[in-house]
Amino acid sequence: MSKRELVSLERSNISGVESVRKMILLIAVFAGAVILAVSESAYPSDSAAHDAFGWLGLSLIIACILGRTWSSLYVAGRKTVELVTDGPYSIMRNPLYFFSILGTAGIGALGRSIMLTLVGACVGSLVFWMVTQQEERRLLERHGQPYAEYLRLVPRFLPNLRLWRDTETLTIRQSRVLMTFADALLFLMAVPLIAACRSLQLEGLLPVLVSLP
Repeated sequence: MSKRELVSLERSNISGVESVRKMILLIAVFAGAVILAVSESAYPSDSAAHDAFGWLGLSLIIACILGRTWSSLYVAGRKTVELVTDGPYSIMRNPLYFFSILGTAGIGALGRSIMLTLVGACVGSLVFWMVTQQEERRLLERHGQPYAEYLRLVPRFLPNLRLWRDTETLTIRQSRVLMTFADALLFLMAVPLIAACRSLQLEGLLPVLVSLP
């Protein structure tokens, strides 16, 4: 099989994995939206805890957007042809997913609830753990022993800063980086959506079924 055919097959596999990931994540987001729509925070709106959760959620979502964009600088244009092990990929195997988990936790925190924050982090972790199982099998077949060694040394999600190493030059596909940035901006949609749910609750148009700590 020629190099061009290998790259085409690899892109097809990546597209399939991406489709599964997006479908699972959409289901999780829909379920989360339903929970947010019928719940309220146990913390009063004028309390310090209420404000702190709001800032925490916004900070985590901004970290998600910036982190995913930064990670894409290293992997965009390289993922289909070589094993990327520098920059953020030197300290964890899945930085894009790590920052997405921060984003899902941030959405939960915008609900002003420690319970929703933890649920957001756990759901994000579960979704991306499921995706990495398929990705790791594919990459092991593609790269063999070098990837097996990478699996052994580098953690999946939690960064090990002692492993950091960088490269002097990067080959960047601008369109892919911009696409990743645009995708990450979708996390910000949680801000007006949650605000809209709270307004509808105040108007009595949405029922409040549970108060979450």
